[in-house]
Amino acid sequence: MRRGYIRNIEPLKILTDAQVEAIHRGTLDVLEETGIRFESKRALEMFKKNGCIVDFEDNRVRFPSYLVEECIRKTPSSFLVKARDPKNNLRFGGNTLYFMSSAGARISDPKTGETRVATMKENNEAVLISDALENLDYFPSYTPYFEVEGVEPVMLCPTSCAMRLRYSSKVSRGAQATDSYIWEIQMAQACGAQLLGNMEAASPLSYSEDAINAGFAYAQAGFPIYIAGGGVMGGTAPVTIAGATISNNAELLAAVVFLQLVKPGIGIIANDIEYPMNMRSGSPAFGSLGISLHEAAFNQIWTQFYKIPTNNCAAGFPNSKLFDIQSGYEKTHCAMTSAYSGANSILLHGGVSSELAYSPLMAIIDDDLAAIIGKHIEGIIVDSDSMAIELIKEVGPIPGTYLDKLHTKKYWKRENYTPKCADTLTYPEWIASGKKSAIDYARERMEEILATHKPFPLTPEQDKDIDRILKEAKKYYKNKGML
Repeated sequence: MRRGYIRNIEPLKILTDAQVEAIHRGTLDVLEETGIRFESKRALEMFKKNGCIVDFEDNRVRFPSYLVEECIRKTPSSFLVKARDPKNNLRFGGNTLYFMSSAGARISDPKTGETRVATMKENNEAVLISDALENLDYFPSYTPYFEVEGVEPVMLCPTSCAMRLRYSSKVSRGAQATDSYIWEIQMAQACGAQLLGNMEAASPLSYSEDAINAGFAYAQAGFPIYIAGGGVMGGTAPVTIAGATISNNAELLAAVVFLQLVKPGIGIIANDIEYPMNMRSGSPAFGSLGISLHEAAFNQIWTQFYKIPTNNCAAGFPNSKLFDIQSGYEKTHCAMTSAYSGANSILLHGGVSSELAYSPLMAIIDDDLAAIIGKHIEGIIVDSDSMAIELIKEVGPIPGTYLDKLHTKKYWKRENYTPKCADTLTYPEWIASGKKSAIDYARERMEEILATHKPFPLTPEQDKDIDRILKEAKKYYKNKGML
């Protein structure tokens, strides 16, 4: 199992206990009085049987508060997801922090910020590089790229899942669009793995039939589920952080009730991806302070009050189009806030230019950032060895030195992480090295990974099963007139 990073510090509390209670009560009020739209007769009938008020004409479900709170209690505070290589299994929950890859529509040029559609070779190389990164623990759906040259849109999610299974043995999240979950579940099972299932709301306060069918299928396959909203503050959610938190919580708690009714005790991780609106353009304000504060409130409510694991997405989608200072500070303030406020998972590696682009070079650099953040939340070790009182007495004042002591040799790496891609040279050394930047070092590391890294292999039978399932998916979509 992957260890992740263990949070040894008290999580940040941005809300008072009274504010948490007020937001929770407000959420229950929205669920009971306004309700959530579910575009599925099967789901509506299930809700009605379990005491909800259901309007079948409007597809609206109103949830009694006692049922919502009962389903929160049924949701486990931690759960296991099985990778095809057991060393990459994940246990979400508690004080453990993992990092997830980001994604983007296209591949990004690190110098110009220009984007283009990735080839299948580039897609597979990006997955292989991610498999080699020490601090990247799992993948989302349709990653690394939303578009791949020569792959029809309806086949993208199944094909992307197949390539992640072939070029990595880490856990992946499934998708929900256009029945893609049918083929992704089959491929994961053929490889002896689980997916982290996926059920995403359509803000405001709605679930499409695709999302509901995916929720049924993943739960019935015994896979834990990743639930998500995705409102835009001022657009599809209230402009205030408190109001957007209530709207987002209502969407997600409706999914919690749905999943606990389908399969009581199923593991759930709740995702936060609620952006303020950029009022100048109408687009989401990626990398902004508002999302960072929203995630801090979200984590406090879900991990500390509901005891349900969380994932945060803001750090993975900076607004900057380049590998620059803006990208660095947008990623860092979002990721640090998430880590300190109790997130169990942070989407981080490789994202550039909002959700428009992905770069394996950025993923390599982000792996250093993940390590730094992880070391931060592990905190400071204070014990007899680390306090070094007897050593201090032994060395004494000037001209004493600690450089030649066994204690220094033993602990220097533990106490001070050295990034793999950062420029840590003195100025004369930097000049002599050819003035290399972090991107230069990342490119060297990428070339080394591509030349040497070998993922945990599929068996020939598993590989054949993936090909067979992809062929069945193509036939299915052709019969539906989608190919």
